[in-house]
Amino acid sequence: MSKSTPPLPENLPRHVAIVMDGNRRWAKKRFLPKLEGHRQGVKAVRRTIEACLEFKIPTLTLYTFSAENWNRPEEEVSALMNLLALHLKREVDELVKEGVRFRALGRLHELPPKIRDLVRDLEQKTTHNTDLNFNIALNYGGRQELIDAARSIAQDVANGDLSLDAIDDAQISNRLTTVGQPDPDLMIRTGGEQRVSNFLLWQVAYTELVFLPIFWPEFDRKYFLSALEEFSRRERRFGAAS
Repeated sequence: MSKSTPPLPENLPRHVAIVMDGNRRWAKKRFLPKLEGHRQGVKAVRRTIEACLEFKIPTLTLYTFSAENWNRPEEEVSALMNLLALHLKREVDELVKEGVRFRALGRLHELPPKIRDLVRDLEQKTTHNTDLNFNIALNYGGRQELIDAARSIAQDVANGDLSLDAIDDAQISNRLTTVGQPDPDLMIRTGGEQRVSNFLLWQVAYTELVFLPIFWPEFDRKYFLSALEEFSRRERRFGAAS
């Protein structure tokens, strides 16, 4: 007799953000090339998209390539870009069929032209999908995002289009790459580290954090469900009294 699927927690997040850490360490532990860890990490991304669709979580954001990742060895960066290009091409039909809307967050103008073109094509082909908002943070950094927002506000003030008194939370939020989307309710980080690593710094002000001691290639439905169960047990007060 097959075991019945456990029920989902009642209180599910609207937006889950994930720091996908541990690809290289997963490969090293198995005496495999670093790139194999990244390849297996891509499979975990596919499992996570499918779980979000199953659990009916509206928005998923994955920390795919940080602004600091350019400091890795050139050979590894080049291999990562080629792997990204390959899977952006492969995912088009599947995301369209599944009703997933794709968006890339970050300083996209600094990416290689072939990556920019693939990102724009995937965004355009999925723009009307509504079952899942799927964001990848690509050449992204939270501090860099806030710098860009500050520059935009400063330019409007200098032009006389915005007064200093009008600068508030909304003015900043509306200039971030996540504009129009809810802030993450839950952030998951794999790999055993317990930090946010310059990811969505403004947006995670009241986000619940769950750290998992597994490497990203191991992440699957079971681990996702355990993080959701942990989230459902949290009391979210947003600074108010219990």
